Order: sequence, then C-alpha cells, then structure tokens
Amino acid sequence: MTDTVRLPRRLDAPPPGWSTDVDVIVVGSGIAGLTAALRLREQVDTVLLVTKTVLNEGSTAWAQGGIAAAMDPADSPAEHLRDTLVAGVGLCDVEAVTALVTEGPQRVRELVALGAEFDRDAAGQILLTREGGHHRDRIAHAGGDATGREISRALIEALHRVQSDPGIQVVEHALVVDLLQADDGRVCGVTVHVIGEGQVDGVGAAHARAVILATGGLGQLYSATTNPAVSTGDGMAIALRAGAVMADVEFVQFHPTVLWLGEAANGQQPLISEAVRGEGAFLVDGDGVRFMQGVHEMADLAPRDVVARAIVARMRETGTDHVYLDARHLGREFVERRFPSIVASLHEHGFDLAADLVPVAPAQHYASGGVKVDLHGRSSLDGLYACGEASCTGVHGANRLASNSLLEGLVFAHRIADDITARFAAGELAPATPAAPTGETALLAADQRRDVQRAMTAGSGVVRSAESLAGAEHELATLAKSTESGHAEPQPAAWEASNLLHLGQVLTAVAALREETRGGHLRSDFPERDDEHWLGHLHAVRRPNGTVETAYHPLTVPAEIEPA
Repeated sequence: MTDTVRLPRRLDAPPPGWSTDVDVIVVGSGIAGLTAALRLREQVDTVLLVTKTVLNEGSTAWAQGGIAAAMDPADSPAEHLRDTLVAGVGLCDVEAVTALVTEGPQRVRELVALGAEFDRDAAGQILLTREGGHHRDRIAHAGGDATGREISRALIEALHRVQSDPGIQVVEHALVVDLLQADDGRVCGVTVHVIGEGQVDGVGAAHARAVILATGGLGQLYSATTNPAVSTGDGMAIALRAGAVMADVEFVQFHPTVLWLGEAANGQQPLISEAVRGEGAFLVDGDGVRFMQGVHEMADLAPRDVVARAIVARMRETGTDHVYLDARHLGREFVERRFPSIVASLHEHGFDLAADLVPVAPAQHYASGGVKVDLHGRSSLDGLYACGEASCTGVHGANRLASNSLLEGLVFAHRIADDITARFAAGELAPATPAAPTGETALLAADQRRDVQRAMTAGSGVVRSAESLAGAEHELATLAKSTESGHAEPQPAAWEASNLLHLGQVLTAVAALREETRGGHLRSDFPERDDEHWLGHLHAVRRPNGTVETAYHPLTVPAEIEPA
C-alpha cells in the first residue's frame, strides 16, 4: 500500500553551534527515560539525558491510577497476560506481553527499593486495587491517586543522588529537533535546541553510539487531551522523518471519563481515573440511567475502548455531548482519602465528587502505536531505540489495558539498557560520523498548531469515517503545503507544531486504510470488527524520496488466548 503523504527529512533549524560526544543519549524524563538513564549509568561510561522542560514535567507525573503487576499471591502473570490480550483486541504481541507481565513484579519491587512509597494496608503490604479490564486487584498506587508523581519523585531523587558522577549529564529545557545518521543510515546522535547559558545554548549536535527515544505521546495532536503541554509527539516525529518504521498509529485511546468543561475547552483537561470506577462509581446518562450494564460483562469496568464507544453511542442517542459519573454513594470520607488529587481538581472547577453527578466525555489519552521496536527496544534503524509511549512494543495491541503504561516503560527501559550494554561489550555500535545533512526541509508556523488540532479532532478523533478522514487529510495537506514557503521562524513552538502535523498526516492516512472498528480505532462507516480482512498491523515508513509508504502485515491467529 502507498499513499500521497510526503514528509521532509528535517525541520528548518539553524546549523549546530556546539557539539558533545557521549555513549548514549536518552531523550525524555518520564519513567522510561529516567529508568534507562539510571541503569545505563551503572554500565556504560557516559550518558546524556535531555528533557524539553524540567525533569518532572512529563506524562509520568500525571498518571493517577497506578502501575499494574501481578503481586498478589492470588494473582498470576498468566492472568495479567490474559487481561492484556483481551483488551488489545487480537493485536497484542504475545511475547512482548509475556515479558511485561513476568518481569513486571520484580521491576516494581526494585522501584520500592529505590525509594518509591506505595500505599500500604495495616499489615504493611502494598495495597492493590482494580481498574477497567482487570479481573484481579493488581494496581499498586501511591498517595491515593498520585502514583505517577510518586514514581517520578523517586526516580528523580535517585538521579540527583548520582549527579556528581561525571558519567551522567542532565540537560533541561532541551528540545530534540532531528536525528543524526551516518552514511549507512545508522543513528548516531541528535540535533538539539537548548535554552541555556554559555557554550550549551541554541542548536547543537550531540553524538552518541545509541539514542533512546522516551519522549511520551502525541496528546497535543488533539484539541482536548489528558496529556501535558509537552506531549507533542517529538520522538515519534523525528524517528518518522529519519525513516524508522511506525506501527499501529491509528490506535489512539480516548479515556472515557475526562471532565467535560464545555465545547470551548482546549488543551489538557482534568482526568478522572478509572480507579474511581474501580472503587464502585458508575456512569449514567442525563436521566440518571446506568447504560454500561448489558454492554459488557464487566459493565463500568469494561476495557476503555468499550466504555468510550458506549458513551459516544449514548450521547448520540440522547443528543448530548456528555454523560455523568456517579460516585456519591462512596461517601465523602472515602473519596477524599482515596482520591485527594481528583477531589481537589474537581473542586477547582466547581464540582464535588462526593455530592455531584460529574459531567464526563471521552478525550485523547494514550497512543497505543508509535516507533516499531522489538523485544529489546530496537527500532528498524540501527542505533535507535524507543521506549514507553513513543514506542510500539506490541504490548497494547489495539487498546491499552489500564495501568500497563507505567509498567511497560519500566520493563522495557531495563531491557534496552541491558541490550545496549551487551552490544557495547560485543564491539557493536562503534562511534560513527554523521553524514552531511541532505534532503528537503520544512517548517509549520507556530500559530498554525491550533489548525492541526482542529483538523485532527474533527476528522481523526474518537469517531472516524471515510468522509471525516478525507476532510482531515485535505486540511492537513493544505497546512503541509504552507510549510514549503520558508516563512516560519525556526523556534521550539514551530518545531512542535511541525511534529504534530507530520504525525497527524500519517495517523490520518493509516486510519483511512483500516476499514473496521477495533480498540482505539472507531469507524462509524465500518462499525464492526473484521478479523477476515484486518487482523494485522499497519506499518508506515518514510522513504528517501519523502513519500510515506504503508504496508499491511496480517496475523495468522488473534492474540487473545493464553498460550499453553
């Protein structure tokens, strides 16, 4: 399969004014990036960790629900595997999920040893709760609903304890612009813009034997998202432009219970964690009628794609733009103790979780696809690794199971660090010289970012159709045409807008190809799952001439049944 999307090789940017040489560059400071950097610091000579704002500003700190791992004696990795495969709707990579669920408990215990403080019961055992799609209590949480913040705190403190080590360097306020590649295509560094002082300021070139992209997701591609402002898909976009294979990018998870603040709401919206429903809250329509019972055996705790689709259907039936979450029966003492962050956030917007029906609607939450990687986190480009939401390990399939994202970042960061260490020891990934920059460049003006978001929300959002996708494709192509004028000023906001544009073009193209409904991909014109024609993965790759080529890779058996 091919389509008409064309992308530049690079973004317009000033030539590098400074350079540095290290063994490994880690881009991003969420759970994936921090874990990889800390582990590599013990095993290689020099690690450079770059993050676009400050260390604790990534998506990890916003994770409310928790981290999933089979740590209860009554639970097992096999049961966690089964729940993950069911949520992934036939498209999970069984080997990747097996690695996740078998290695996950030990990785969580290592987090505790590092200093992460999870909530515990009276006997001192880690409290485990349940979220959508899980048949067991296996979600460890901290501070009630501040798990990501606590994990981020523990990892950053561990990093601060070793920052006197000359083998690890942290650069904040650094936005990676593009990848550097040797003549043979191997990735050997990045161009990066640093807002700093002295020699490391402006655009520079950081050279490395390996690069790890742990840059998070693409939430800002849509008008409303649960993601922070830094989630502009930078890692995915720079890998895409360099020629890395992308997989499953059409599968975008829209969280079903995001606070509805009206049609004019834009940017990051308050998330109401699935854990609230895990503790007994439920969804009702404007007439107070529960509508999840009968839709799925798990009712309000069904996988997220099922709940989001049910909400969209009920909104369509009732002619409204939101439904309600009812937690009033849980009692004020319980909700304030269990969900202090959510209660505080809702109070800021005039809602009381213990007393009010809270208006909610689906909003963009998580990208199940990304840079295609193997079990070691290796991309299709030698020297380039990806981890966390920027990657596509195959763990999530068409729809991520609740609280598997933090675990994925943790498990695969360890795997990447160990793989790089082993390859260095074997003499692989020797230092390489970047080739001279070639290929066309382009840049979208910073003030056109909202245009990208509007086009994606209307055409490639929670509900899609051939007509809506064609409309988005046309609007994005028009914006892409404007990038050729050379009038946009090279600056971080323009680079971010361009990254969103390029990802939006590819996501829309593959979403138009998949003529079925599955997981995070909902087609109103093809409302049923179609295993006969679409049990497989769509890949996209930018070729040297700039065209994006897509290919369908069918599976022989749906990944839904626990292997013997």
